[in-house]
Amino acid sequence: MRIRNPLAGLPREVSILVVIAFLVALGFGIVAPAIPLFARQFGVSYFAVGAVISAFAFMRFISALGAGAIVDRLGERIVLTAGVWIVAVSSALAGLAQTYAQLLLLRGIGGVGSAMFTVSALGLLLRSAGEDQRGRAAGVFQGGFLLGGISGPALGGLIGAYSVRATFFIYAGMLIIAGIFAITALRGSTTAQRPSGGTPNKAERGLAPLFVALRNRSFVTAMVINLGNGFASFGLRASLVPLFVVEALLKGPLLAGIGFFVSAGVQAILLIPAGRLSDERGRKPALVCGTGAVTIGMLILASSTTPAVFLLGMALLGVGSAFMGSAPAAVVGDVSPARGGTVVAAFQMASDFGAITGPLIAGWLVSQAGYPTAFSAGAAVAAFGFLLAISMQETHKSARKQGAPTPATDDSTGEIT
Repeated sequence: MRIRNPLAGLPREVSILVVIAFLVALGFGIVAPAIPLFARQFGVSYFAVGAVISAFAFMRFISALGAGAIVDRLGERIVLTAGVWIVAVSSALAGLAQTYAQLLLLRGIGGVGSAMFTVSALGLLLRSAGEDQRGRAAGVFQGGFLLGGISGPALGGLIGAYSVRATFFIYAGMLIIAGIFAITALRGSTTAQRPSGGTPNKAERGLAPLFVALRNRSFVTAMVINLGNGFASFGLRASLVPLFVVEALLKGPLLAGIGFFVSAGVQAILLIPAGRLSDERGRKPALVCGTGAVTIGMLILASSTTPAVFLLGMALLGVGSAFMGSAPAAVVGDVSPARGGTVVAAFQMASDFGAITGPLIAGWLVSQAGYPTAFSAGAAVAAFGFLLAISMQETHKSARKQGAPTPATDDSTGEIT
């Protein structure tokens, strides 16, 4: 059986971004298990340990719009490289931290760099790929993150057993390599360079493109679905599943690990087909599939009492993550084909907001009403995105011409030129 090259036919920039995504995710996967252990070495409370992790996410969230504005002025190549190197330097210094306050501050600075990298990388990806490629491009980009994220923790556990501080230095080294690769490999890319023609006009500066995009219902739908993906997948699933397996199913941590492996494996298998569906059949069917799968998966987790049912729910979450990892981003590229750093930033902020609030809300719900209620809340958020997806206007022009269902709406195509 012939295996298709997932990068075949995609622009060169996409391949470069996939390599960078893998290096960044691999490095983060190495350091992530060590961060709470390192923080505890300073004798702080568990709340303070959580604050170190939240500082990175919070700073990434609040600096995203600023990063988007910088992208509009300087171009993706410069901002991407600078962002990666900011995280690299702050991580290396964090490995040398002598106090808890130093570690907290440096992790926060790293969050700013992460926002610069994420916004510029996604913006470049969406502008480089054509309309019939954006779903697949977003899929392979997410695949780079997924592969690195799966590989990193295993290496991190081995390195952390030798030295917790060493994981920070290796993470920094991976990011330095990623930055060097970005600045050199993207040198010949006209798409990633500083905008030509001087300062952008008033309609292209600051928040103006974002305000235009927010008037488009399809873009708002993509944002809501991305928020739901962050809330249910990155926030609620990551924080609740390990505890749910031990406290509700009365099984060991191994089952939780198997569940995450099943979910990641299903997602990895379906990433490319999901992206291809988005490109060939339209964004709307992919969004409906993704949000529907997450909704059902969360409801199954809420009612699961056996390992088999639990694994089924985790598999469905993997299905949903595959579709929700490509189609919403493709919608953003459709409605904002020109450089729109703040538009991409707002889209990314939605996911980050869900990931930040998900564990907090889920934890409160578990303490007040139990695990079924918490998982049901995740299902409700995904179901809201499902309803929006059903009624949204298709943004893929070719799919509209081929007869993809497009309900009558009063919003325009929303393209920002």
